[in-house]
Amino acid sequence: MRKTFVAALAATSILVLSACNKQPAPDENAAAENAGTETAAAGDINGTWVADLASVQIDTRPDEILVQNGQYECKTCTPPYKVAADGAFHPVSGQPYFDSASVKVVDDKTIQRTGKKGDRVTGDSTTSVSADGNTLTVSFNDSSIENAPVVKGSYTETRVGPAPAGAHAVSGQWKPAKIENVSAEGLTTTYALDGDTLHMSSPSGVSFDAKLDGTDTPIKGDPAGTMASVKKVGEGYEETDKRDGKVVGVSTFSVGADGKLNVVYENKLDGSKTTYSANKQ
Repeated sequence: MRKTFVAALAATSILVLSACNKQPAPDENAAAENAGTETAAAGDINGTWVADLASVQIDTRPDEILVQNGQYECKTCTPPYKVAADGAFHPVSGQPYFDSASVKVVDDKTIQRTGKKGDRVTGDSTTSVSADGNTLTVSFNDSSIENAPVVKGSYTETRVGPAPAGAHAVSGQWKPAKIENVSAEGLTTTYALDGDTLHMSSPSGVSFDAKLDGTDTPIKGDPAGTMASVKKVGEGYEETDKRDGKVVGVSTFSVGADGKLNVVYENKLDGSKTTYSANKQ
């Protein structure tokens, strides 16, 4: 889903057509690191939380992309897809946040990608390779949610697999390294527990009002029609997200004795796992 930093990044990866489908943690941006220092009582979920990017850990397979012979291919997207790298928009099937994509080769080390859902742009990115060919930098804009702030940021990945002979420099296998920047909207989540209902909202434009009995409820604002179900598990919570009845992700989150919100997100589509903590604002 697209509410917490993880979701935000995960979604962003898809929306901006990045090779990854994880939503690695938002960045190590000062806004997140310097978020409010108010301490929450252990177990008290109520309040506004900002992801601490320094705490993020990602367990995932390398991203693999290929730009060659006029084609762009994201081999590790879920599902994988291929479009002509000619700067024009081409249909893409199976992606929840875009149904057409444009890829433009800017120069021998840079490409630009844009996604649309219908006639509206839902994300764009610029991907560049360092002079030594070993670092990939992606700057993105996630505009998937209509009438909501654009979530902006950047991240880097390290080469772990070579580009095939004759392929563009962005080709190959890449391992997530560091999130350089993510705007506050993509890192912030507010929870309010009201009896047997957990209310969630984010300045990124999504929210839900979920009963703690595991009943599916719509995630308002999510253009992919994602549903969330939430249940109490011990001192914490478990959220299961579905699209078209299929589980796409599971988050568990609880407040520890140190007052931090500890989150584990499992992407059920690509098998990746992201953990991080958030500070109460």
